[in-house]
Amino acid sequence: MEYGIMIYTIYAGVAIAMTALLARTLFKAGGVFLDDVFEGKPRLAEAVNRLLVVGFYMLNLGYGLFLLRAEPQETAFDAVAYLVNRLAVLLVTLGLIHFVNVVVFWKIRHRAELRNAPPPVAPQVFIKDELSQETG
Repeated sequence: MEYGIMIYTIYAGVAIAMTALLARTLFKAGGVFLDDVFEGKPRLAEAVNRLLVVGFYMLNLGYGLFLLRAEPQETAFDAVAYLVNRLAVLLVTLGLIHFVNVVVFWKIRHRAELRNAPPPVAPQVFIKDELSQETG
């Protein structure tokens, strides 16, 4: 019996649902984060957030659908095992992409914090380097 159609249908449904759930979570949490980063520029924060979520959807759904290249399975057990394997790979990938997204948010915030940081303090005391005096 051919289980290919069943594998494709279940996988596509689960992949789309997982991607949508994670994208919605990123959009909500990322919006709060970007509001803080782009203080006083809410339209810019919302635009950046939407662009990141659109990129997240394109990358995840594109890769998720590319990932599934089902081969004919002989038994229902083989079909379920193959489906679980593909979903596991997709979940690990979603986790990695989520981590990359968090790193992007962190870098954006870090730059904003550096811009608002006070200038460095000039040194008050100089310490002589004994090694350079012996060789010099």
